[in-house]
Amino acid sequence: MAKVCQICGKGPVTGNNVSHAHNKTRRRWLPNLKRVRMLSENGSRVRARVCTRCIRSGAVVKPA
Repeated sequence: MAKVCQICGKGPVTGNNVSHAHNKTRRRWLPNLKRVRMLSENGSRVRARVCTRCIRSGAVVKPA
């Protein structure tokens, strides 16, 4: 299962850990994904992996 938001498409970002001695090792920043129940376009309930920014911004409509 991919670590990608199903609404905005946000995914992992890569970069370097840099130590005090300036040694560089590769690392990943992962998005803060939550598994939520939401309403789809046709009104049915579906489970989706969504980032917390989409939940906070109101892009996710939760069922009543």
